[in-house]
Amino acid sequence: MRQEPLTRRSVYTSALLLFAASGVLLAANRSIVTVASTVPPNGDLNPYGVAVVPSTVGALTAGHVLVSNFNNSANLQGTGTTIMDIAPDGAVSVFAQIDASTLPGPCPGGVGLTTALVVLRAGWVIVGSLPTTDGTSATAQAGCLLVLDNHGVVVETIADTLINGPWDMAARDLGNAASLFVTNVLNGTVAGNGGLVDEGTVIRINIVVTKTEAPVVQSINTIGSGFPERTDPAALVIGPTGVGLNGDGTLYVADSLDNRIAAIPNALDRLTTVGVGTTVLSYQGLNDPLGLTVLGGNILTVNGNNGLLIVVCAGGTVLGEGLLDNSGMPPGAGALFGLAGAVEGLYFVDDATNTLNLLANN
Repeated sequence: MRQEPLTRRSVYTSALLLFAASGVLLAANRSIVTVASTVPPNGDLNPYGVAVVPSTVGALTAGHVLVSNFNNSANLQGTGTTIMDIAPDGAVSVFAQIDASTLPGPCPGGVGLTTALVVLRAGWVIVGSLPTTDGTSATAQAGCLLVLDNHGVVVETIADTLINGPWDMAARDLGNAASLFVTNVLNGTVAGNGGLVDEGTVIRINIVVTKTEAPVVQSINTIGSGFPERTDPAALVIGPTGVGLNGDGTLYVADSLDNRIAAIPNALDRLTTVGVGTTVLSYQGLNDPLGLTVLGGNILTVNGNNGLLIVVCAGGTVLGEGLLDNSGMPPGAGALFGLAGAVEGLYFVDDATNTLNLLANN
């Protein structure tokens, strides 16, 4: 998308009714702050993934926000190679610029960084790649997960037949081990040529983690399957996107094409797929839900078609909704992807203006 002029830390008012953070529902007419541009010197566009750094190690600083870019400077989807480091005060640097020709392992198709982005406490950054050669779904390939060290160097690739277009990701981080929950959107979609196919999956990747050696994959299991997906000329591909893990082990999935929030119970331990899961919320207020996170036991998701943030309790009751983004055409359309909670509020990217924004707690 075209980069818009940026006035750093410009503020406007949100009409949000409720916002969940730290287990407390807070009444809101909260300010939304533009923290910084996400465009690096090489011109990459379309910020997708958002992850808050949990601990200071190497070049990573606790409380900073990492943002992955999906497009290159020519605005071709599936060709972005950069991860930005943005401080809460708006200071920006390039954490990583990844060269597909120097990867340490297989990543079918190369590099096109997606919304799948997590930072582990031990200092490993893991990001999904769904690459294309020309920005179209016709050239999309399976990709992989890229593992970067705390200085932004790719040290490992995780590729597998169960990893096919990793689109978003959540993690349970225990320090010496982690479980990665990844949505995949390329199973049968390219062959479907724009037609709907029910082959989207959610997988769990269990890894062993140390501070000095690259993570080691222990197991990969499909825990969700049959989600609708299709290619799209504007969005490249649409399918299951945001994922968030609740404290009780339930994984919530933004089922974009069916306009619902799905639940996968016992996500940490199950060895078989639960199919498309149970429906927590369907249609009410949802309009192409993309990004999703869980804060204080409540589900926060953002609509790809109208810029709304929806807050839902685990039982399926809508606690509130409001306009989070009014950029794009029509307002809010195609602008919202990754989001992540922090002490200061809810960070989210605006894909229409190429910025990182904050729904502030005060």
